[in-house]
Amino acid sequence: MALGPRLDLRQSQSLVMTPQLQQAIKLLALSNLELEAYLAEALEGNPLLDASPADRDGDSDGGGPDDGGGEAPVAALSGETGTDQMLSSDAGTADDLDVDFGEERFHHDSASDSVGLSGSGEDIDFDSFAEHDGTLHDHLMAQVGERFDGIEAIVAGQLVALIDETGYLRADLAELAAQLGVPLALLEEVLGGIQLFDPSGVGARDLAECIAIQAREADRFDPAMATMIAHLELVAKGAFPQLKRICGVDDEDLADMIRELRGYDPKPGLKFGGEGTQAVVPDLYVRQTAKGWAVEVNSGTLPRLLVNRRYYTELAQGAAAKSKAWLSEQLAGANWLVRALDQRQRTIVKVASAIVKQQEGFFLHGVAHMRPLTLRQVAEEIGMHESTVSRVTSNKYLSCARGLFELKYFFSSGISATEGDGAVSAEAVKSRIKAMIEAEDAKAILSDETIAQKLSGEGHDIARRTVVKYREAMGYGSSVQRRRQKALAG
Repeated sequence: MALGPRLDLRQSQSLVMTPQLQQAIKLLALSNLELEAYLAEALEGNPLLDASPADRDGDSDGGGPDDGGGEAPVAALSGETGTDQMLSSDAGTADDLDVDFGEERFHHDSASDSVGLSGSGEDIDFDSFAEHDGTLHDHLMAQVGERFDGIEAIVAGQLVALIDETGYLRADLAELAAQLGVPLALLEEVLGGIQLFDPSGVGARDLAECIAIQAREADRFDPAMATMIAHLELVAKGAFPQLKRICGVDDEDLADMIRELRGYDPKPGLKFGGEGTQAVVPDLYVRQTAKGWAVEVNSGTLPRLLVNRRYYTELAQGAAAKSKAWLSEQLAGANWLVRALDQRQRTIVKVASAIVKQQEGFFLHGVAHMRPLTLRQVAEEIGMHESTVSRVTSNKYLSCARGLFELKYFFSSGISATEGDGAVSAEAVKSRIKAMIEAEDAKAILSDETIAQKLSGEGHDIARRTVVKYREAMGYGSSVQRRRQKALAG
């Protein structure tokens, strides 16, 4: 058979994601704060996009900008025929809602909407808005300038640079003295001065030294306290009879010393270390109304996008062919972004509404009534792919009467019941374990096996190793550790 070139026609199919589809998927996974930054870039790069406050009325003039943002999508779950009856995903106007806006009110969109002097008599907590005083390093260096000068100030600066965020000095003084070319006695003298800085306990090289510094400042560093600090491992073990014998004190004095010890800060630098706590802005609000549940997207953090067609018309008049092509491209991009944002909001509301429907017991009665829920269950209910639901629930937060929760929180595995075919959410079981541990008496600490037996008696088929896994995930120690902690607490 001879070999030679030839042309063949073949027909095939392939799935290709357009750039717009890829961008729409990216928008779906963004939180409100991330989306705000994305829209700021879009507004800067596209001259045909305008932003206006969410409460601005649309222009009555037909030649004005097109209102592409619309109102924040809201879905209502009717309570008259149960939550199985849900409004369609294209509900976006007041006429479509089971909410009387004259009587009902959604959560506020920002903190500024809800703080103030109200009839409740609670004033604004201005301290919560105060800026952080700076890092631990800055705080210590300011005190170095007040206390030291000359060579001592240079040495003190080197020591402060080696203090970590918890307030401990992580360095060997002998090696540091050799590196700096200064006497070891000078280093120790300067370190002694740093250990008198604020916060108390800073500059210590271990926990015992940190506690001793604070005890000296509190004028409680007597021989008995010094002996106890030197034997902190016995305190951790709860070896009180041995401590009484070593320290030469009775039960009352030992209890007083332990109370004093518990008042000291083992990591004083954390008062300054790290960044301040960042508030989480909810992406959704869920509220029970007179006619059922209402789910609303938080539009307070997002600008309302408008496509300025009037500006497009003015720029297109008399423009060159290349300029008109560029303007048409920008107009198409602006229209697409407005539609993509609208679809994003409606998809989020649709998924959140399905979650509220499935977890109505949680919203009514608390975590003990949570049901096992998977991404596939929600995806099948709303007719979307499981990956879409996963993107929607990532980095999104829901605010309701019970607090602020990540959407992922409502998805958990199930624990089978000992009787019947029912199942309960793992979060509900964790909540029950937490309640048992916090209610236990110091003289009757529950073992993991006992907790498992109690849960089995309540109808939950759970193994001891599962109890251990849940207990450790919630940050609780073993029964031995909890017994020691309660003994130390008195």
